Amino acid sequence: MPELPEVEALREFLDEHLTGRVVARVLPLAVSVLKTYDPPLAALEGQTAGPTARYGKFLDLRIGVLHLVTHLARAGWLRWHDTLPDRPPRPGKGPLALRVALEGGGGFDLTEAGTQKRLAVYVVEDPQEVPGIARLGPDPLAEGFDRDAFAGLLAGERRQIKGVLRDQGVIAGIGNAYSDEILHAAKVSPFKLASAFDEEQVTRLYEAVRGTLREAVERAHGTAAGQLKAEKKSGLRVHGRDGEPCPVCGDTIRSVSFADSSLQYCPTCQTGGKPLADRRLSRLLK
Repeated sequence: MPELPEVEALREFLDEHLTGRVVARVLPLAVSVLKTYDPPLAALEGQTAGPTARYGKFLDLRIGVLHLVTHLARAGWLRWHDTLPDRPPRPGKGPLALRVALEGGGGFDLTEAGTQKRLAVYVVEDPQEVPGIARLGPDPLAEGFDRDAFAGLLAGERRQIKGVLRDQGVIAGIGNAYSDEILHAAKVSPFKLASAFDEEQVTRLYEAVRGTLREAVERAHGTAAGQLKAEKKSGLRVHGRDGEPCPVCGDTIRSVSFADSSLQYCPTCQTGGKPLADRRLSRLLK
């Protein structure tokens, strides 16, 4: 799933390649992708694209006086074309969900792999009309997001810190991968209750949030849209690296599986050397 650093890199890429271009046609190719109907997609045609913004994991493409907002979800992606294929796309064939063609040639596709169709596209007059944007928590890279603001978000939270970091209503933009990376950098168990952090642990976690995301944004800066997935994977220390040695201490990275996802962590760095129970495996053994 694209998270804050990749979406920020896409924003920068689109600012450079899309701003000032005129939209020729917008072609919806998957019924499930469009979440709004008024204004229609056709209202974007003939309009000039302006600056692109990011809200958490949402991309906001300003086109004329309207906004084309998309959330790429777990398996969505944006593919830029300097020259679009000559053959018209066929609805319902392959991963292509929506195509935006530009005057003078080129454009981009929104695609989604797999069978869980969660890619979402909205055409709105104001981004705050998108429900997911309206309920977002603060952006962790915003200038005003200081240590005290972060501590306030954790105060009274009785949930495990892994879930708190991933809750978009608490903090915007962090998903499964970067929450693993942040917790590893902070040397914190993903199962630790957020309300149980002392002052020093809050500070360490805050610095890990900012530092991990900033480093990922810097790595992704200037990377072409088609290479961002590979760049993300290459920069991860623990997430997706079950069975590999921890780059800090050399212990074996372990995994905990859930219904539709998993987390990775280092026992030595994060849990005092104790492996966490794999919830899915535990249920199978009962």
